[in-house]
Amino acid sequence: MQARLDRSGLRRTLATRAVLDLFLSHPHGMFSHAQAQTALAARGLAVNRVTLYRLLDRLASCGVLQRHPDAAARSWRFGLAEPVPDAAAADVVPRFECDACHRQWHLSAANAPTHAVAGELLRTLAGLGHQGQRVDLSIHGTCAACVLPSPLPSPAGGRAG
Repeated sequence: MQARLDRSGLRRTLATRAVLDLFLSHPHGMFSHAQAQTALAARGLAVNRVTLYRLLDRLASCGVLQRHPDAAARSWRFGLAEPVPDAAAADVVPRFECDACHRQWHLSAANAPTHAVAGELLRTLAGLGHQGQRVDLSIHGTCAACVLPSPLPSPAGGRAG
């Protein structure tokens, strides 16, 4: 993360340090701009909303955060970017995101097959004359903690009625 910040030339302002601390203290959390602003205010830091928009975008641009669309809210959510050990692994970030709580889990066990599919998709694009830069795989659903208990079956084979 430090190397990404250094390469980007992003200054280490109080707001930058506070935003990084927020995301580091919630490594699986996904925050909208408004949620990040509220969380920072709860920590005693009032950050101008435009400053926060720009900071979140800059942190996403340099690879410290990942930006994900939230179609239901018609906004963006931000979360920590997965550490990438080498350039080959940067192509795919398979993850599961809970649509209820917006936490996300990286699916590291799916890396090898996902990279194979991503490579094929990028080769297909190249064959069409396009230059794909990355494949972003996100599976949406409801996490185990948010799943409601299933309704009880009706008594002894009777019909609900």
